[in-house]
Amino acid sequence: MTVDDSLSPGPAGGAPVPRVLCDTGDLRELGSSATGALWRLAEPGRQLDANVIRIPPGRRVEPHTEPDLDVLLLVVAGEGDLVTMEGARPLRTGSLTWLPHGSTRGLVAGSAGLSYLTVHRRRPGLSIRRAAGR
Repeated sequence: MTVDDSLSPGPAGGAPVPRVLCDTGDLRELGSSATGALWRLAEPGRQLDANVIRIPPGRRVEPHTEPDLDVLLLVVAGEGDLVTMEGARPLRTGSLTWLPHGSTRGLVAGSAGLSYLTVHRRRPGLSIRRAAGR
């Protein structure tokens, strides 16, 4: 995978500098046996989360409701269906989909599998607190 590590935070702690993180074409070369998260955005101080996910042929992400986050989904390889309350919508390489918060959605990979990039606002980290009354 091609990654440009030379352009992280700016010189001497200055302003951050844009950089190329990966080539999704390289991710396709991992083969059809790859599954799950192929890449994750992990830069410190980021406001976004992003992942490239691969679902093998015929497998699925069951319909679920995301109450808090809008998500952009870009199909980078393969094909399949977006399952919504209104029925299935076909997805193919290049399909860009908005999944608004509060919507119910699922994914079904087609015969070639389905690889997609998701981008959404970063969730705050979890914190451990004392139980009420203790």
